[in-house]
Amino acid sequence: MTAPLVFITGASSGIGQALAARYAADGWRLALVARRGAEMTAWAQAQGWDAQRWRVYPADVAEVESIVAAGRACLAAQGVPDVVIAGAGISIGMDTAERSDLDVMARTFAVNNTGMAATFHPFIAPMRQRGSGTLVGIASVAAIRGLPGHGAYCASKAGVVSYCESLRGELRGSGVRVVTLGPGYIDTPLTRRNTYSMPFLMSAEAFAERAFTAIARGVSYRVIPWQMGVVAKLLRVLPNALFDRLLSGRARKARQGEG
Repeated sequence: MTAPLVFITGASSGIGQALAARYAADGWRLALVARRGAEMTAWAQAQGWDAQRWRVYPADVAEVESIVAAGRACLAAQGVPDVVIAGAGISIGMDTAERSDLDVMARTFAVNNTGMAATFHPFIAPMRQRGSGTLVGIASVAAIRGLPGHGAYCASKAGVVSYCESLRGELRGSGVRVVTLGPGYIDTPLTRRNTYSMPFLMSAEAFAERAFTAIARGVSYRVIPWQMGVVAKLLRVLPNALFDRLLSGRARKARQGEG
Protein backbone atom coordinates (compact mmCIF):
# COMPACT_ATOMS: atom_id res chain seq x y z
CA MET A 1 0.00 0.00 0.00
CA THR A 2 1.36 3.41 -1.00
CA ALA A 3 2.16 5.72 1.90
CA PRO A 4 0.14 8.95 2.10
CA LEU A 5 1.61 12.12 0.59
CA VAL A 6 1.90 15.60 2.08
CA PHE A 7 2.76 18.71 0.02
CA ILE A 8 4.36 21.50 2.11
CA THR A 9 5.40 25.02 1.10
CA GLY A 10 7.88 26.97 3.19
CA ALA A 11 9.55 23.66 4.03
CA SER A 12 13.12 24.98 4.20
CA SER A 13 12.85 26.37 7.74
CA GLY A 14 10.70 26.98 10.81
CA ILE A 15 7.19 25.59 10.97
CA GLY A 16 7.30 24.10 7.46
CA GLN A 17 10.49 22.16 8.13
CA ALA A 18 9.23 20.92 11.49
CA LEU A 19 6.02 19.70 9.85
CA ALA A 20 8.03 17.91 7.16
CA ALA A 21 10.02 16.08 9.84
CA ARG A 22 6.86 15.17 11.75
CA TYR A 23 5.11 13.72 8.71
CA ALA A 24 8.26 11.84 7.70
CA ALA A 25 8.44 10.32 11.20
CA ASP A 26 4.94 8.93 10.64
CA GLY A 27 5.93 7.31 7.36
CA TRP A 28 4.42 9.82 4.93
CA ARG A 29 5.87 10.62 1.53
CA LEU A 30 6.94 14.24 1.18
CA ALA A 31 6.63 16.89 -1.53
CA LEU A 32 8.74 19.78 -0.25
CA VAL A 33 8.56 23.26 -1.73
CA ALA A 34 11.06 26.04 -1.09
CA ARG A 35 12.66 28.90 -2.96
CA ARG A 36 16.09 27.60 -1.98
CA GLY A 37 15.83 24.20 -3.62
CA ALA A 38 19.48 23.20 -3.13
CA GLU A 39 19.34 23.93 0.60
CA MET A 40 16.06 22.06 0.89
CA THR A 41 17.56 19.04 -0.88
CA ALA A 42 20.68 19.09 1.34
CA TRP A 43 18.52 19.17 4.47
CA ALA A 44 16.32 16.31 3.29
CA GLN A 45 19.36 14.21 2.38
CA ALA A 46 20.86 14.85 5.83
CA GLN A 47 17.78 13.29 7.46
CA GLY A 48 18.68 9.88 6.04
CA TRP A 49 15.26 9.34 4.49
CA ASP A 50 14.71 6.89 1.66
CA ALA A 51 15.19 8.96 -1.50
CA GLN A 52 12.08 7.38 -3.00
CA ARG A 53 9.91 8.90 -0.28
CA TRP A 54 10.57 12.59 -0.93
CA ARG A 55 10.99 15.15 -3.70
CA VAL A 56 11.91 18.82 -3.66
CA TYR A 57 10.15 21.35 -5.90
CA PRO A 58 11.93 24.74 -6.06
CA ALA A 59 9.36 27.52 -6.41
CA ASP A 60 8.63 31.10 -5.42
CA VAL A 61 5.21 31.19 -3.76
CA ALA A 62 4.90 34.89 -4.61
CA GLU A 63 4.91 33.99 -8.32
CA VAL A 64 1.61 32.31 -9.21
CA GLU A 65 2.92 30.37 -12.20
CA SER A 66 5.93 29.18 -10.21
CA ILE A 67 3.95 27.60 -7.38
CA VAL A 68 1.22 26.29 -9.68
CA ALA A 69 3.93 24.60 -11.77
CA ALA A 70 5.35 23.02 -8.60
CA GLY A 71 1.93 21.63 -7.75
CA ARG A 72 1.46 20.20 -11.21
CA ALA A 73 4.94 18.66 -11.10
CA CYS A 74 3.99 16.99 -7.83
CA LEU A 75 0.81 15.57 -9.35
CA ALA A 76 2.79 14.16 -12.27
CA ALA A 77 5.62 12.70 -10.21
CA GLN A 78 3.99 11.64 -6.94
CA GLY A 79 0.25 11.76 -7.44
CA VAL A 80 -2.52 13.60 -5.59
CA PRO A 81 -1.47 14.56 -2.06
CA ASP A 82 -3.57 13.58 0.93
CA VAL A 83 -2.63 16.82 2.71
CA VAL A 84 -1.49 20.16 1.29
CA ILE A 85 0.00 22.64 3.77
CA ALA A 86 0.44 26.25 2.64
CA GLY A 87 3.17 27.05 5.15
CA ALA A 88 5.16 29.69 3.28
CA GLY A 89 4.79 33.17 4.70
CA ILE A 90 6.59 36.42 5.36
CA SER A 91 6.46 38.94 8.17
CA ILE A 92 7.65 42.43 7.27
CA GLY A 93 6.88 45.66 9.07
CA MET A 94 5.32 48.56 7.22
CA ASP A 95 4.48 52.23 7.58
CA THR A 96 1.79 53.43 5.16
CA ALA A 97 3.42 56.87 5.12
CA GLU A 98 6.46 55.33 3.42
CA ARG A 99 6.03 54.82 -0.34
CA SER A 100 8.38 51.84 -0.41
CA ASP A 101 6.27 50.08 2.20
CA LEU A 102 3.36 49.86 -0.23
CA ASP A 103 5.56 47.45 -2.15
CA VAL A 104 6.18 45.61 1.13
CA MET A 105 2.43 45.20 1.55
CA ALA A 106 2.01 43.96 -2.03
CA ARG A 107 4.79 41.40 -1.51
CA THR A 108 3.27 40.25 1.78
CA PHE A 109 -0.13 39.69 0.20
CA ALA A 110 1.46 37.97 -2.80
CA VAL A 111 3.11 35.38 -0.54
CA ASN A 112 0.65 35.03 2.33
CA ASN A 113 -2.61 35.26 0.40
CA THR A 114 -2.41 34.85 -3.36
CA GLY A 115 0.44 32.38 -2.84
CA MET A 116 -1.78 30.27 -0.60
CA ALA A 117 -4.60 30.16 -3.15
CA ALA A 118 -2.09 29.30 -5.89
CA THR A 119 -0.69 26.53 -3.68
CA PHE A 120 -4.12 24.95 -3.29
CA HIS A 121 -5.24 25.52 -6.90
CA PRO A 122 -3.66 22.51 -8.68
CA PHE A 123 -5.00 20.06 -6.12
CA ILE A 124 -8.64 21.07 -5.69
CA ALA A 125 -10.01 19.43 -8.85
CA PRO A 126 -8.17 16.10 -8.38
CA MET A 127 -9.04 16.00 -4.68
CA ARG A 128 -12.69 16.62 -5.51
CA GLN A 129 -12.58 13.87 -8.11
CA ARG A 130 -11.05 11.47 -5.58
CA GLY A 131 -13.48 12.63 -2.89
CA SER A 132 -10.87 13.22 -0.20
CA GLY A 133 -7.99 15.45 0.87
CA THR A 134 -7.11 18.19 3.33
CA LEU A 135 -6.00 21.74 2.56
CA VAL A 136 -4.22 23.49 5.44
CA GLY A 137 -3.81 27.26 5.69
CA ILE A 138 -1.31 28.63 8.20
CA ALA A 139 -2.73 31.85 9.65
CA SER A 140 -1.63 33.50 12.92
CA VAL A 141 -3.06 34.94 16.11
CA ALA A 142 -2.01 38.25 14.52
CA ALA A 143 -5.16 37.85 12.41
CA ILE A 144 -7.32 38.70 15.44
CA ARG A 145 -6.47 42.40 15.78
CA GLY A 146 -4.48 44.91 13.78
CA LEU A 147 -1.25 45.79 15.57
CA PRO A 148 0.63 49.07 14.94
CA GLY A 149 3.62 48.52 12.68
CA HIS A 150 2.27 45.14 11.58
CA GLY A 151 -0.45 46.32 9.17
CA ALA A 152 0.56 44.19 6.18
CA TYR A 153 1.13 41.02 8.21
CA CYS A 154 -2.01 41.30 10.35
CA ALA A 155 -4.18 42.09 7.33
CA SER A 156 -2.71 39.22 5.35
CA LYS A 157 -3.29 36.71 8.15
CA ALA A 158 -6.84 37.96 8.70
CA GLY A 159 -7.24 37.37 4.98
CA VAL A 160 -5.99 33.80 5.39
CA VAL A 161 -8.67 33.10 7.99
CA SER A 162 -11.47 34.53 5.83
CA TYR A 163 -10.18 32.90 2.65
CA CYS A 164 -9.96 29.45 4.26
CA GLU A 165 -13.43 29.90 5.72
CA SER A 166 -14.78 30.73 2.26
CA LEU A 167 -12.98 27.78 0.71
CA ARG A 168 -14.31 25.47 3.40
CA GLY A 169 -17.84 26.43 2.46
CA GLU A 170 -17.14 25.98 -1.24
CA LEU A 171 -15.79 22.45 -0.69
CA ARG A 172 -18.45 21.33 1.75
CA GLY A 173 -19.79 17.93 0.78
CA SER A 174 -16.91 17.18 -1.61
CA GLY A 175 -14.88 15.16 0.85
CA VAL A 176 -12.13 17.81 0.82
CA ARG A 177 -11.52 19.42 4.18
CA VAL A 178 -10.04 22.84 4.92
CA VAL A 179 -8.10 23.34 8.14
CA THR A 180 -6.97 26.75 9.43
CA LEU A 181 -4.16 26.81 11.99
CA GLY A 182 -3.28 29.95 13.95
CA PRO A 183 0.20 29.70 15.46
CA GLY A 184 1.08 31.87 18.42
CA TYR A 185 4.74 32.64 19.07
CA ILE A 186 6.80 29.78 17.62
CA ASP A 187 10.59 29.60 17.96
CA THR A 188 11.74 30.03 14.35
CA PRO A 189 14.47 32.04 12.59
CA LEU A 190 11.90 34.84 12.11
CA THR A 191 10.75 35.17 15.71
CA ARG A 192 14.31 34.99 17.06
CA ARG A 193 14.79 38.49 15.67
CA ASN A 194 12.00 39.88 17.85
CA THR A 195 13.17 42.17 20.63
CA TYR A 196 9.97 42.03 22.66
CA SER A 197 8.49 39.47 25.03
CA MET A 198 6.78 36.50 23.37
CA PRO A 199 4.33 34.83 25.76
CA PHE A 200 3.78 31.07 25.53
CA LEU A 201 6.69 30.69 23.11
CA MET A 202 6.89 27.11 21.90
CA SER A 203 9.33 25.16 19.74
CA ALA A 204 8.58 24.50 16.09
CA GLU A 205 8.68 20.77 16.86
CA ALA A 206 6.04 21.10 19.59
CA PHE A 207 3.86 23.12 17.23
CA ALA A 208 4.29 20.50 14.50
CA GLU A 209 3.18 17.73 16.86
CA ARG A 210 -0.02 19.55 17.79
CA ALA A 211 -0.63 20.65 14.21
CA PHE A 212 -0.21 17.08 12.96
CA THR A 213 -2.94 15.93 15.36
CA ALA A 214 -5.28 18.81 14.49
CA ILE A 215 -4.90 18.18 10.75
CA ALA A 216 -5.51 14.44 11.18
CA ARG A 217 -8.72 15.22 13.06
CA GLY A 218 -9.83 17.65 10.36
CA VAL A 219 -10.55 20.51 12.75
CA SER A 220 -11.82 23.61 10.97
CA TYR A 221 -9.84 26.10 13.07
CA ARG A 222 -7.26 25.75 15.83
CA VAL A 223 -4.95 28.20 17.63
CA ILE A 224 -1.69 26.64 18.83
CA PRO A 225 -0.83 26.85 21.69
CA TRP A 226 -4.30 27.08 23.19
CA GLN A 227 -3.17 29.75 25.68
CA MET A 228 -2.64 32.17 22.81
CA GLY A 229 -6.16 31.39 21.68
CA VAL A 230 -7.42 32.65 25.02
CA VAL A 231 -5.27 35.78 24.74
CA ALA A 232 -6.56 36.39 21.21
CA LYS A 233 -10.18 36.13 22.32
CA LEU A 234 -9.55 38.59 25.14
CA LEU A 235 -7.93 41.02 22.72
CA ARG A 236 -10.91 40.68 20.38
CA VAL A 237 -13.41 41.73 23.05
CA LEU A 238 -11.21 44.53 24.44
CA PRO A 239 -12.91 47.90 23.77
CA ASN A 240 -11.27 49.77 20.90
CA ALA A 241 -10.49 52.82 23.04
CA LEU A 242 -8.56 50.71 25.54
CA PHE A 243 -6.88 48.60 22.87
CA ASP A 244 -5.75 51.71 20.97
CA ARG A 245 -4.39 53.31 24.14
CA LEU A 246 -2.43 50.20 25.11
CA LEU A 247 -0.87 49.83 21.66
CA SER A 248 -0.39 53.48 20.74
CA GLY A 249 3.05 54.62 19.72
CA ARG A 250 4.40 51.22 18.72
CA ALA A 251 6.87 51.53 15.89
CA ARG A 252 6.94 49.69 12.60
CA LYS A 253 7.96 46.09 13.10
CA ALA A 254 11.59 45.41 12.30
CA ARG A 255 12.00 44.16 8.78
CA GLN A 256 12.22 40.41 8.57
CA GLY A 257 12.59 37.81 5.91
CA GLU A 258 10.62 34.92 4.58
CA GLY A 259 9.69 31.78 6.44
